[in-house]
Amino acid sequence: MTETSAAREASVTATELLLPGKVAPSGLRPVRRTLPGPDAGQALVRVESTAVSFAESAMRRGRYYGQPQFPFVPGYDLVGVVDAVGTGVDPALLGRRVAALTKTGGWATAVLLSAADLVEVPDGIDPHEAETLIVNGLTAYQMLHRSAKVRAGQTVLVTGAAGGVGSVLVQLARHAGARVIGTAGPRHHEALRALGVEPIDYRDPGLAARVRELAPDGVDAVFDHLGGASVSLSYRLLNRTGTLISYSIAAALDDTRPVLLDFLPLLAKLALWNYLPTHRHASFYDVWAGAGKPDSAKREVFRARLRTDLTHVFGLLRDGVLTAKIAARFPLTEAAAAMELAESSGRTAVGKIILVP
Repeated sequence: MTETSAAREASVTATELLLPGKVAPSGLRPVRRTLPGPDAGQALVRVESTAVSFAESAMRRGRYYGQPQFPFVPGYDLVGVVDAVGTGVDPALLGRRVAALTKTGGWATAVLLSAADLVEVPDGIDPHEAETLIVNGLTAYQMLHRSAKVRAGQTVLVTGAAGGVGSVLVQLARHAGARVIGTAGPRHHEALRALGVEPIDYRDPGLAARVRELAPDGVDAVFDHLGGASVSLSYRLLNRTGTLISYSIAAALDDTRPVLLDFLPLLAKLALWNYLPTHRHASFYDVWAGAGKPDSAKREVFRARLRTDLTHVFGLLRDGVLTAKIAARFPLTEAAAAMELAESSGRTAVGKIILVP
């Protein structure tokens, strides 16, 4: 038997959660599917941990730009163990714990992925803790260091500081030596203070004035996840050389009009601000920017950058610099309840909601 045929015979039956259309969380459907063994360049990964993020909440409403057509399996990222590899893949990967940024498909018990997209998780790191730092840690690290280039002694404002990305971002910013102001509900303020954050109630009508009290000359960087009117306010809170990074349009999650009608005006506004005669800078961060097509040279550069940055973030977790913030854990089959918690206005926990296959 050839190596290729042996790999193709390593098939498994996986349980996946299918999103059939624009439905409530209860509309998710578990389905069983036989996955063939990995083809050349592929790896079969047994999923240990995946999670609920803003992306899934937006996708089930049809409000995530670039999402696939319904039906599809959600799941933006995952951690798992390599059970089989195809030809051309280093057999040393077998049995290794890996992480992957998938955009979709992660809500499953097993997945077939390109081995080139896998990032090894250092030994000794809990898979659920590693899961909290894939898209969230990568987003936070790249915004802070590649986009805004925050330095020690600077002051930054983080909106949604208790959220999945926000809770990682404030830790990374503090580690970089920055002063951090963070917006969140009052119930999260004690936890944020423990991280070294100066919290402000996101519902405070005097939020801008409060930020100005703390940073009279403006802040060096703002990381804004809300979009809409919040972005304009964030821009006004910058100092004369400050940087605004917008990375989501969470404020428009429940809008019923086409998502482009919210997204394109935001991009236009950010671009216009960069043409003004100031030294400020504004941009939209997309974790997939520059990814190119799967087999392109751009994709190889993207993968190398992703692997470098995520490996560094995992190292910070291993060394105790970062603390994984797990809001709650649910079995994969209870993803509907997990989504309802993620989308509830009364959430009391800080961090990411984990799904355990």
